[in-house]
Amino acid sequence: MFHILKGNGGIEVDFKSYHDWKDKLIFLEKGQYIKFLSENFLVRKIEFEDEKVFRNKDVRVLFKHLVALGYINFDECEVCQQYLNNSIFSKQASDIIDASSKQWYWQNPFHANHEEYHIIFDIKDVIDKEYKNHLSNEQISKMIGFRGYEAQSLFKSKIGLSVKSMLGQKRFLESKKEIAFSDKSIKEIAYEYGFKDPAYFNRVFNKLAGKSPNKFREEISFESKDTFLPDLYNLLETHHKEQRALAFYADKMHLSIKTLSQKVKDKLNVTLGQLIRQELINTSKFLLQTDISIKEIAYQLGFEEANHFSYFFKHHTSSSPSEYRQSLLKRQ
Repeated sequence: MFHILKGNGGIEVDFKSYHDWKDKLIFLEKGQYIKFLSENFLVRKIEFEDEKVFRNKDVRVLFKHLVALGYINFDECEVCQQYLNNSIFSKQASDIIDASSKQWYWQNPFHANHEEYHIIFDIKDVIDKEYKNHLSNEQISKMIGFRGYEAQSLFKSKIGLSVKSMLGQKRFLESKKEIAFSDKSIKEIAYEYGFKDPAYFNRVFNKLAGKSPNKFREEISFESKDTFLPDLYNLLETHHKEQRALAFYADKMHLSIKTLSQKVKDKLNVTLGQLIRQELINTSKFLLQTDISIKEIAYQLGFEEANHFSYFFKHHTSSSPSEYRQSLLKRQ
């Protein structure tokens, strides 16, 4: 479990970048990786060594997540806050897991009932076990067991992807990890992941990643020191209140706008404009926790009118600044 206390910029989990990590507890299962994309993160980490915990069907939703990160909203979980505010943690580390899993079910991200969640994550267990095999829908149904096709239909309606698509996503993700973190040959990885023809694996990988396996391995270079993202995040943290223009950041990074935009897209799969807006939202949320008036916050963030700030904030968070502030007061 990761609780990020402070930092600026993004985190990367399994090759996906996230910038909305504030006020969340993040849970990763064995085999996942997390990378902090700037150097000023302060993180609290708890490792859970009792494997019995992970066999609990109610708890697996935190660690065997689907599509996105496994996380809960920390500021909505009073029990979690009480636990983590203690200077000495309970010897029963499962306490925080129990509180977090209850919070996860309460958030109900897939809009499913308890029985439906068990079906969804029974299928996830099959995916985690069988992803290297290229299974037909009939084989998948047999592995799922009782009412296999009906379970697949439920899975697609709640997750938005078919079981076969999720198997393909899992296979692609794990093959990327093998390419990035091992010295196995691409041919060896292709055979290991059920591809009889390495050339076909290369074509599939190129289609999904937009580059060949060898190019992907070359660009990842986890062992080399790349200051591009830390430098960019520092610029955003320093200047986002008064600078929205892409040209400003391109000039500071000594790159053309096109090159900077492409590098950001390649590394984070978001636009530079999205990064600037996320930085503004993060600062907005911090300032809304203070006694500063909404009008003054708007001016501090470079908005000419308070109503421009209110529109911007609601557009990106689905609540107005005053509604967000009121929700904070209710939680106190």
